[in-house]
Amino acid sequence: MFKKILIANRGEIACRVIRTAKKLGIATVAVYSDADRDAMHVRLADEAVHIGPSPSSQSYIVIDKILEAIRKTGADAVHPGYGFLSENAAFAEALEKEGVAFIGPPVKAIEAMGDKITSKKLAAKAGVSTVPGHMGLIEDADEAARIASSIGFPVMIKASAGGGGKGMRIAWNEREAREGFQSSKNEAKSSFGDDRIFIEKFVTEPRHIEIQVLGDKHGNTLYLGERECSIQRRNQKVIEEAPSPFLDETTRRAMGEQAVALAKAVGYHSAGTVEFIVDAERNFYFLEMNTRLQVEHPVTELVTGLDLVEQMIRVAAGEKLSFTQDDVKLEGWAIESRLYAEDPYRNFLPSIGRLTRYRPPEEGRQDDDTVIRNDTGVFEGGEISMYYDPMIAKLCAWGPDRAQAVEAMAKALDAFEVEGIGHNLPFLSAVMQQERFREGRLTTAYIAEEFTDGFQGVTPDEAAAMKLAAVAVTVNQALQERASQISGTIGNHRRIVGHDWVTSLAEREFQMTSGVSADGAYVRFADERAISVASDWVPGRTLATFNIDNQPMTVKVDLVGTGIRLRWRGIDVVARVRSPRVAELARLMPKKLPPDTSKMLLCPMPGVVTSITVKAGDTVEAGQSLAVVEAMKMENILRAEKRATVKRVAIAAGASLAVDELIMEFE
Repeated sequence: MFKKILIANRGEIACRVIRTAKKLGIATVAVYSDADRDAMHVRLADEAVHIGPSPSSQSYIVIDKILEAIRKTGADAVHPGYGFLSENAAFAEALEKEGVAFIGPPVKAIEAMGDKITSKKLAAKAGVSTVPGHMGLIEDADEAARIASSIGFPVMIKASAGGGGKGMRIAWNEREAREGFQSSKNEAKSSFGDDRIFIEKFVTEPRHIEIQVLGDKHGNTLYLGERECSIQRRNQKVIEEAPSPFLDETTRRAMGEQAVALAKAVGYHSAGTVEFIVDAERNFYFLEMNTRLQVEHPVTELVTGLDLVEQMIRVAAGEKLSFTQDDVKLEGWAIESRLYAEDPYRNFLPSIGRLTRYRPPEEGRQDDDTVIRNDTGVFEGGEISMYYDPMIAKLCAWGPDRAQAVEAMAKALDAFEVEGIGHNLPFLSAVMQQERFREGRLTTAYIAEEFTDGFQGVTPDEAAAMKLAAVAVTVNQALQERASQISGTIGNHRRIVGHDWVTSLAEREFQMTSGVSADGAYVRFADERAISVASDWVPGRTLATFNIDNQPMTVKVDLVGTGIRLRWRGIDVVARVRSPRVAELARLMPKKLPPDTSKMLLCPMPGVVTSITVKAGDTVEAGQSLAVVEAMKMENILRAEKRATVKRVAIAAGASLAVDELIMEFE
């Protein structure tokens, strides 16, 4: 077994590898850039080596710097994590020459399957069904448009060395094919140092289902079931689960056996993933093989009981697999939600800044026999950098069946506190409540179909609004009672707290009375409906459990001016609890209108403006490109919403902007 492992990565996956290495008694070495000097993975490792400036192109993907760190620390093995150098054959080869073990597949397998063009050719040669497309290299945007037209729109433009949604675009016409080709090429070069692009047919209404494979160096290869990864946004997975709610045992076995056959054909060992597109009739088509550990591997671990990182380490050390295909059993159901630093109310644009509050739910087995797991690489007070992937954490929930796993996830999301940056917790919570998701009717178009106008938040129905109104009155009552007990008041002049309230939230208004009976506290509505309320909330607490009619609700509570902000199940509302007289006066108050920004192009995210494509005096048409902003390794094209004339361009290319900074004005 190895004595010291260097993790050639950062963030969550570096922390994940360190945990398993410590469990095995193996010393660990972290590498870090300027931006990661105080990162969690640096704190957790036994040793840490600085490898350069913040951009990954100058640090994490520079092979010579990793090799220098290996020589400096004497590490005898390297785990690459995912992304960065994990599927770089030159890196694996350099380690081999250095006499250092690569905790991953052999160089030839990486070369054969890590390159998406080569892998598709090999799969086709082996008789594996593949999606129609152009596997040859594409020289320029005009050629990309011609090829896309010949395949038939829509098409997927993909980076050959891509992964994680980087360097991928869907094009529905020739113009989008040209633009998508150039953007994909730029992203691929920035993220992977390889700007080769290919095009394939985009299959509408597909499911994205992948098979986890595991092999040793002694010829033993098996599959560990599948993962459903259909819920994606911009080709980036958001929610994954194992097993898939769609596959039957026959299809599962066929996909697994095909994945194993493909792995054996290239002499694969270590953990790897074979990805498929599956249509409504359960026909499946090979997409690619990821020759590394997947981001979503925890759901497979939860349903199989295996530690995939441990298996990778043992395989790299030359050990045989200690189990066979017949020993692999899928027990229960697991779901993973990726918590991203991106604002769902701004079309999921990246968000950076300091985590002023970061408090995940309690991990481990819960009272209802479900299990919560949270894989992360951040901490409260840390910063989310603009230089790397925006993922904050991977929250996982396991249950005996899918329904229980979904409900466990919903509760865990309710209990997850993140403040200081924009994040997608409300969106994840909203998905957990959708009937379509709970029924397992998923496709890769799920988010586009269910949120056609983007995510606007969750509007509570009547039942949810009443529950939240009861919570608001309970919080208000506690605040009022506390205020009435302030010391130093004139004797016999203590303020008497009333029990009649008018609560407004989410465009609804409720007349309510709070009280206490022999059965405990309650609130009664104007129509005489009563709700029992019990809570552990005290002033200053930002998260509390409210038992509403004996049903627990974990609600985030914040005081916002005279209002009470409540967040639960994706709902985010500010409730105002007033006495009847104050409520009567409040109805007479005029509403403040938002400022008019209709003639301005504002920066939608913190990032660098890489290009300005228009100048003052130009007339632009709806849909025309105005500027390109790069943030977190992604290029974002800002387009005109309507026909207009540019009055002034406020900044130049190369400027670093914050959210809502002015880029240009229109007449």
